[in-house]
Amino acid sequence: MLYESPLAQPVAAQPNFDILSSMQLTSKQWLRLRFCAAMILCDTAILSLAVMASSLIRFGSPLAPAAVTVLAILLPLYVTIGLFKGNYSSHMLTDGEGSAVRALASLMVAAASVLFIAFCLHADTALSRQLFGMSALFGAVLLITSRLIVQQSASRLARGAMMTELVIRDSVDILMADGVPVVDALTFGFDPGSCTPAMLDRLGRLVEPVDRVIVACPDHRRSAWAMALKGAHVNAELLTPEMNELGALGCGRFNGASTLVVSSGPLGMQSRAVKRGLDLFLSIVLMVLFAPLLIVTAIAVRIDSPGPILFVQPRLGRGNRLFSMYKFRSMRADQCDLEGRISTARDDGRITSVGRLIRATSIDELPQLLNVLKGNMSFVGPRPHALGSLAEEKLFWEIDSRYWHRHAIKPGITGLAQIRGFRGSTHQTSDLLDRLQSDLDYLNGWSIRRDLMIILATVKVILHKNAY
Repeated sequence: MLYESPLAQPVAAQPNFDILSSMQLTSKQWLRLRFCAAMILCDTAILSLAVMASSLIRFGSPLAPAAVTVLAILLPLYVTIGLFKGNYSSHMLTDGEGSAVRALASLMVAAASVLFIAFCLHADTALSRQLFGMSALFGAVLLITSRLIVQQSASRLARGAMMTELVIRDSVDILMADGVPVVDALTFGFDPGSCTPAMLDRLGRLVEPVDRVIVACPDHRRSAWAMALKGAHVNAELLTPEMNELGALGCGRFNGASTLVVSSGPLGMQSRAVKRGLDLFLSIVLMVLFAPLLIVTAIAVRIDSPGPILFVQPRLGRGNRLFSMYKFRSMRADQCDLEGRISTARDDGRITSVGRLIRATSIDELPQLLNVLKGNMSFVGPRPHALGSLAEEKLFWEIDSRYWHRHAIKPGITGLAQIRGFRGSTHQTSDLLDRLQSDLDYLNGWSIRRDLMIILATVKVILHKNAY
């Protein structure tokens, strides 16, 4: 947070041109352009090396006719697809994982295009399948490695930032941001309310090498600053601390008027389709694989104590909508707590003999595979809580209003909080806050790769000291 409270304006502040002229604001545009050009050259060299190495292995020559044909078609296609897909944009320099995924996707599209062209030209007989397969495999591995190396090199050379930022402070107090220079508007004679050619010239020269300008000023001066910066040829933003209370995500338009975006689904249609596909695949495979265990557990639960095999409890799901979550019943039927107001203790007398075993091994959670099949749960996501869950005698949403944000995505059988060790009873508010922060971290950084990592890491925490 950069903005705090207004300060009284100094009486007669004179512009300090010596300080202004000595500010070292260096544009990083050329650095970004050089890195982007280096990525194109690096990708071209890597794919050439992959094809030549494959040709050497297959034909004993690095430039066999089949290899030359592949290079002549593959390289232009790959680079062209990358340019259109934004593979060489500046933000790829700070997102190594995203850059690697985009490069791999472009290679797959280019490879498929080569096969299509060869088929249309009836040249598939001249195209060695072994050469093509090895080239694609070597190229994929080398592209991913090089993109990660480029991102790390760019971060080191740019000292962690690929953009030049500047904060202009106008009659307000601000909290300093590490590494971002701050200019006091009154000291330098910047008064957007009385624009003159001389003042606008000084402002234009100051922001010329800057990629992003943030202005902190009182609300009655925001309009003047907006007008002064519109012609400055720079990305400029006004700091609006009151928007923090609304949790604004951005700006939109409706019927010619500006709007504040305060909520958006964390996953797009393509990401939801990929996640749903993974859920269906895993749930079907695991239900078949665990069928004997599910049957044996169901019989054991029924024999151990009278009552239903499954414990069905209303939980909050995506969009804050209620759904029925399934578990193997681990407590005596007449002592089950549908609202979940009583946290389970380590030596809880309500738990049956079989219940203690299946809770300790997380077997009681397996029926939630049915919830995944039905679509009201995902394999990975925030764990759904019982409606009456308490921490220090407070309902979860009474502790932190951000609690509702975690329901922007389907709840999961496992999640980031679980692999971080945050499970079991919530005796303290910190028990809830730790889980909530993990859930919000998951929402803000979703990727299919992360889901797979969480699933693999869950195997290590199935047996946990807090599982009782």
